[in-house]
Amino acid sequence: MNVNGVPVEDTYCEAFSLYATRILITAKDSRWALIAARVSTGLGTSVIMCPGESGLESLVSPKSTPDGRVGALIHIYDRDIPSLKLHTIMRIGQAVLTCPTTSVFDGLPKVRRRLLVGSALSKFGDGFEKREEVYGRDMWRIPVMEGEFLIENSFGLLKGVAGGNILILAKSQEAALNAAESAVREVRRNARNVILPFPGGIVRSGSKVGSLKYLKLGATTNHKYCPTLRDQVDDTALPPEVKSVYEIVINGLRVEYVKRAVGFAILGATKVPGVVKIDAGNYGGKLGQYKIDLHDAVEMARGLKEI
Repeated sequence: MNVNGVPVEDTYCEAFSLYATRILITAKDSRWALIAARVSTGLGTSVIMCPGESGLESLVSPKSTPDGRVGALIHIYDRDIPSLKLHTIMRIGQAVLTCPTTSVFDGLPKVRRRLLVGSALSKFGDGFEKREEVYGRDMWRIPVMEGEFLIENSFGLLKGVAGGNILILAKSQEAALNAAESAVREVRRNARNVILPFPGGIVRSGSKVGSLKYLKLGATTNHKYCPTLRDQVDDTALPPEVKSVYEIVINGLRVEYVKRAVGFAILGATKVPGVVKIDAGNYGGKLGQYKIDLHDAVEMARGLKEI
C-alpha cells in the first residue's frame, strides 16, 4: 500500500492490555484545565519505569461538562488495578487537588467497575469533608484555602489498549520530525478516546523487548531502527537512504479506537516530503495480544471501515 506516495509496510503493530481510567478535569478556563491536565499526566510515558502511562485526550466544551465549565479529559493506564488506583490517587492528589479552580469528574460514568479515588482523597479534608450529590453526581466537597475542591466519589475502570504505534523512516531528522509532528496533529484533530503518552506525542528512543547483552533489562534500544547502527548489526531494518526514525505511540480505551488513530497517524506522517517508509514495531507476540494491521488502520481512518 502507498499512502500519499509513501510505501506503508504490510505489517502490524503489536499492542497490549493495561487497566485504564478516564478523568474529566474542569476549571475556570482552558488555561487552568490544561495546566492541571499536563501536570497530572507528567512522567507518564511508559509503565517500563513510570507510575502508569498517562496523557491528555482533549479539551471539552463547557456545554458537555457537569458544571458548565471548560474541561480536559485525561487517561491513566497501569498493569494492575491496585497500581492504577494508587497512581490515580497520587496524580490527582498532587497535581489537581493543588491546582487553582479545578474540579474532578468521572470520565467513564457508564462503566460498572469502579476505582474509589474521590473517597480516598476526601480524607485530606481532615473530617470537614462532605459527601453530597452535586450536578447529579456523587461528589465530595473538600475544604481548601481557595474555597472547595469537588471530586467525584469513584471513577470507571476498564481494560484499555496500549502500545499502538507506527515508525516513520525518513531521509533526515528534520523530515522525520516534521512528519511525526504532522502525525500527532492528525491524531489529535480526528481521533477520540486515545492519548499519545510520550513527549509531544513522539518517541525518539523506541525500544525492543529484552536485551542482547544485559539479560536483566526488560527493554533496550530498538537497534534495528537506529541509523548509527546500520553497519554494525546484521538485522537492520533501515534502507540506506534513511537517516532518522521517529515512533508514534498510541493508547486507547478500545482496540478499535487505537486502530483508527494509527491510521490517522499514517495519513498525517505521509503528507510530509522526505518520508521513505512507514513501518511498525512488533515483537512476534512477546509484548501483547493485539495485532493492528497498518493497511486496515488506514482504511478505518479514511472511513472505509466502521468501528
